[in-house]
Amino acid sequence: MAIVSSIMSTSVDPSSPGVCHFPNTSKIFGNNANQLPTYLRLSTSSRRHAKLRLAASISKVPLKITREEKHQDHVTSPDKGHDVFEEIKHRFLTFKKDKYMDNLERFQSLAKSQSPKFMVIACADSRVCPSEILGFQPGEAFTVRNIANIVPTYESGPSETKAALEFAVNSLQVENILVVGHSRCGGIRALMTMDDDETEEGIDSRSFIKNWVVIGKTARSISKSAASELSFDQQCQHCEKESVNCSLRNLLSYPWIEERLKKGTLTIHGGYYDFTECTFEKWTVDYKERSCVERTLAVKDRSIWS
Repeated sequence: MAIVSSIMSTSVDPSSPGVCHFPNTSKIFGNNANQLPTYLRLSTSSRRHAKLRLAASISKVPLKITREEKHQDHVTSPDKGHDVFEEIKHRFLTFKKDKYMDNLERFQSLAKSQSPKFMVIACADSRVCPSEILGFQPGEAFTVRNIANIVPTYESGPSETKAALEFAVNSLQVENILVVGHSRCGGIRALMTMDDDETEEGIDSRSFIKNWVVIGKTARSISKSAASELSFDQQCQHCEKESVNCSLRNLLSYPWIEERLKKGTLTIHGGYYDFTECTFEKWTVDYKERSCVERTLAVKDRSIWS
């Protein structure tokens, strides 16, 4: 398994005019992340918005924003007096005009019922949106997102992820469950920085993050052992993938999932999205009846999309 990834960077001279310097104060779940200072070069043009035009009169008056700029497809940082919800309102109205009204019959059908073929369990990280990355349209994927895309065991206490699983499998009768991990996961970093002797019973009940990510302690142990000679960042990357397998193994502990796996009416898959390289790795659990008893994991149909 390849566990080393490279990151493209652009050198910027901090002394250059028009460059803003942001101090290195980033933290991930209370743990300092080793990051280089970030520099932002201010520019009046952008490759992403090639059609953006700024019109100015000959006299020295403020620049006028054209209609095209108002139609940009991202939420900008709110300036003083600027309502960020104006941007979101524009997105919604654009969706209504260009998608909802153009597919009115489809959306009216969805208003009556849903029958998605997929359930997706993904991380809550803002950079990892399954619908955006994998192109799921409304009605195609029942989705739950949590810290580090973790699936607890059937024997553990109630959680929103378990409730979502029960509804998706037993009521919606989804045919596929896809667990998606990703690069630079803060939840996995929090798991990997826990003390070796920390147990579920010994964790402070006020630490919601630790009490959640400790579910993946098996993935942590495997990664610490398998990647012991590698750097901490590489160990984290190993654990990001291994935690997906840990969640897949935990899925095998649900009796109603096991029943449908036996019948061949349900398939479970793992996925890993590396947003530093924009690649996606996918694999499928090769179910055998003993898998649910021993909670062993055999995989098939592994592929990398790049």
